[in-house]
Amino acid sequence: MNRTKKPKLAVWKFASCDGCQLSILDCEDQLLEVLGAVELAYFSEATRAVVKGPYDISLVEGSITTRHDAKRIQEIRRNSGLLVSIGACATAGGIQALRNYASVRGFIQTVYPHPEYIDTLEKSTPIRNHVFVDFELRGCPINKEQLVEVLNALLNGRKPNIPTYSVCVECKRRGNVCVLVAGGQACLGPVTQAGCGAICPSYARGCYGCFGPAESPNGASLAGWFRRLGHDDASIVRLFRGFNGASEAFHSVSTAHENPKPQS
Repeated sequence: MNRTKKPKLAVWKFASCDGCQLSILDCEDQLLEVLGAVELAYFSEATRAVVKGPYDISLVEGSITTRHDAKRIQEIRRNSGLLVSIGACATAGGIQALRNYASVRGFIQTVYPHPEYIDTLEKSTPIRNHVFVDFELRGCPINKEQLVEVLNALLNGRKPNIPTYSVCVECKRRGNVCVLVAGGQACLGPVTQAGCGAICPSYARGCYGCFGPAESPNGASLAGWFRRLGHDDASIVRLFRGFNGASEAFHSVSTAHENPKPQS
């Protein structure tokens, strides 16, 4: 990066709820330090100011769901030194990737009074399916402390220190009683990457998988636990098809139970 002036930071939105962009604004005390280290070149959620690229770092929220956006992300990639996808939509397709398992045309015919006006792709896909991504920051929404760590690391030329272990580690650190083993609840914590601080299990609720698959998850084994708890195939499919349901590790488990092999 050019050290003679502040690096240019741009924040882009695709198909998403804006939650991850709001997490940036929610950095509070850290936000002033971040803005002091960069030139905020483009961030429509925060300012109307627009500085022309190229940009040193681009943060991209949202999945690709239209032909227009598929072209726009290519342009952003060409104008970005480093590109970081942030949030479940950008890293796994998001909750809108549920469309990938059904007929999009059927949805359009049912929901819209004028289906002919709708121009969309059949699938909702993560940013990495379209361009090279330098780093993926998981979460629905992202963890603001992790975001600050990523920006700090990239601005200083080092690898971000983001955990890849499971939510179970966070549960142990908080002294939580296991909602899966002791409580008999379905919990995706054993296969979900840490980052939320084990919020749901801390309130005696199973993990929803907001931060996507942990490193080397064994989803098939966890699905076996769910079956022993009384969940049928349809229930297991729903459990694995949440915010990160289109991620490969979760997708493989849900499709295996959607079309189970007959018992020999």
